[in-house]
Amino acid sequence: MIKRLPTLDLSIILIYLAAMLLVGFYFSRKNKSFEQFTSASGKIPGWAIGMSIYATFLSSNTFLGVPGKTFGSNWNVYVFSLSMPFAAWFAAKYFVPFYRNTGEISAYTHFEKRFGPWARTYAVVCFLLTQIARMGSIFFGIALSLQALTRFDMKTIMLVMGISIIIYTVLGGIEAVIWTEVVQAVIKTFGAFLIVYLIITDMPGGINQIVQVGKAAHKFSLGSFQPDFTRPTFWVIFLYGFFINLNNFGVDQNYVQRYHTASSTAAAKRSIWICVAMYIPASLLFCIIGSCLYAYYAIHPEFIETIKQQVAIERSGAGASVATIVKTAASLKPEDYGDKVMPHFMVNKIPVGLVGLIVSAILSAAMSTISSGMNSSATVFTADIYSRYFKKSVNEKQTMRILHIATLVFGLTGMLAGIAMIGIKSVLDVWWQLSGIFATGMLGLFLMGIISRQTRNHEAIIATVIGVLVVIWMTVPSLIPIQYASIRSTLNINMIIVVGTLSIFLTGVLLTKITIPKAVG
Repeated sequence: MIKRLPTLDLSIILIYLAAMLLVGFYFSRKNKSFEQFTSASGKIPGWAIGMSIYATFLSSNTFLGVPGKTFGSNWNVYVFSLSMPFAAWFAAKYFVPFYRNTGEISAYTHFEKRFGPWARTYAVVCFLLTQIARMGSIFFGIALSLQALTRFDMKTIMLVMGISIIIYTVLGGIEAVIWTEVVQAVIKTFGAFLIVYLIITDMPGGINQIVQVGKAAHKFSLGSFQPDFTRPTFWVIFLYGFFINLNNFGVDQNYVQRYHTASSTAAAKRSIWICVAMYIPASLLFCIIGSCLYAYYAIHPEFIETIKQQVAIERSGAGASVATIVKTAASLKPEDYGDKVMPHFMVNKIPVGLVGLIVSAILSAAMSTISSGMNSSATVFTADIYSRYFKKSVNEKQTMRILHIATLVFGLTGMLAGIAMIGIKSVLDVWWQLSGIFATGMLGLFLMGIISRQTRNHEAIIATVIGVLVVIWMTVPSLIPIQYASIRSTLNINMIIVVGTLSIFLTGVLLTKITIPKAVG
């Protein structure tokens, strides 16, 4: 699977990277204040913000993870997208006006006003852990692809990519992030259509053959509709998608920060619906890519054996015997090597020149989300940690220095997280699990704060502690001794954000109803 990238393709990729750096240098002339660096002084049009949010959603986890997931199973992953309009409605109606009225660039300042300093710090820690996990999974995903195209190891690829992204994010601020994401949204969508076209034209029977193979293997199923929450059924993924998108639109600094870059509340609301209108068909396109790849490799099983052998070598480790590698390869299932299929197709079947364009699309998918995560993490650290606990009175020059340093640090931390993920089976599975774990605390506390207006500090603390214990119970069931195995969680791991969020919110509401009457009496 290792193949040196042709000079033409390499040149296209280098030109793309150079263009992104030039964008950072161009916008660096404007970034002389905290407001400009973090909110572009509220002058970005709604359509550009919508495309930017869409580009953040359409990360390399989607570009590589969704085809890999649908190759190994079915279209169950698409249910996540079907939940987006429901979360978007809540965000447009309640969340956007709320944040626009606060005037605070950080999504977590109001946590302190509502419940105290602990709540703000807790939410910030959850957010930063989520961003590190997100950046790490994306660094890993892009390195997985480029490793198949070059002779460089994954760590080297992450280092080169990380330096490029850090430079243009540090220089350009949120305005550079948004406008580059507008371009990247176009590039990555074009790249997806190009991949579908290349697969179809290389299939002897064209679209009809793809459909026939997919139907025979049940590749177009959205999952079981049974009310079973121990497996990734339709309802589990729908609930996961609804709650994680509520978190994205309502608590995630990546998205909340963009509401402040809009010229008006109406423009900010419009940006959410633009994102939804673009992402739902785009994510379907990536499911189609996974099904097309499954059909293609079904009629070319010799290529599958090559992929399985490569994965077996990686899993068996250096010095493994031939017998061990053969045994490991024979035991692999499609879901074990789904993430490897698209890189293999790119290396072996895409013409010279077009590989460079598609790799640029994958790079844009990675860069948009990582740069957004770095900028929002630096903003939160500066506003909620440094200015709150270390030095409250700082001038613009000092603030900009802290923003730049924080951007650099979080970029490097994301790279280290990506390196730590080398060897995982499915990048999409890992990201969904980590995001569900870390986002639970933020969303539950946020909903309790804006819905249950009478809930006070001590009730919020108790509810949060219970929510954290529930998350631990679901995440690490093995902590419960074997003699009490009957009380271990059997729920699917994607239910963590659902059960954890409801645990915090409902506990807070219940405690409020119990204690408020006593306080009144």
